[in-house]
Amino acid sequence: MIRIILVLTFLILFLTLGLPVLFFGWLIKGRTGRATLEVSTAMVHWAFGIVLRLSGTDVTVEGREHIPDSEAVLYVGNHRSYFDIISTYAQLKAPAGFIAKAEMSRIPLLRFWMAKIGCLFLNRDDIKQGLKTIMDAIAQIKGGVSVIIYPEGTRNRNEDPGELLEFHEGSLKIAQKSGCRIVPVAIYGTDDIFEKHMPMIRKKKIVIRFGEPFYSKEIPEEYKKKHGLYLQELISSMIRDIERTHAA
Repeated sequence: MIRIILVLTFLILFLTLGLPVLFFGWLIKGRTGRATLEVSTAMVHWAFGIVLRLSGTDVTVEGREHIPDSEAVLYVGNHRSYFDIISTYAQLKAPAGFIAKAEMSRIPLLRFWMAKIGCLFLNRDDIKQGLKTIMDAIAQIKGGVSVIIYPEGTRNRNEDPGELLEFHEGSLKIAQKSGCRIVPVAIYGTDDIFEKHMPMIRKKKIVIRFGEPFYSKEIPEEYKKKHGLYLQELISSMIRDIERTHAA
């Protein structure tokens, strides 16, 4: 129980006391939107690193050389836990926002910080708004800020971590329309931290594997109209390989 108390206390303090730090950082960096993005990104990277330490999470990162230093890309990952974004984001080198469900935008302080690092909110029940979110993500990548998506659309609760939910095709058009590269991300073991024994947080080892980046046009011909299926099968195979090399 002590870990969940420490994590929640730290997050509340960060969301509130971090505001004046963000303001002064913005003043020092130059009072521009880009300055706010860079300062916010650095602060959130630091905060997520602290959360991982407080929760006792031991992260093994594979394929770190596939994480771009400055190039904006589309990160595509599987989704089993709230800790997916925390553990993944803490490894990135350049600004990136993730597409989150619209419900998260109703939490004022959280919405503020998410907006400052380039996050976008998706209403899955509103097709028109969903298309706008996709267009905003395309514009964001063209503007030099990466986007992180979880095409399963919701947390996967299958017992077998390699059995992924169907990847939604719409979100993958971000890479097609922006011309950016795709970085597949396989996340293994995050649900062991919290979801399998809520409300407890337990000390666990997880693995994040960043695959080699590629362009949409490089997807095999038989998957040209099924990019979601291709990414689903690719990330599933990455998870299977992680299981073979780490589970024992």
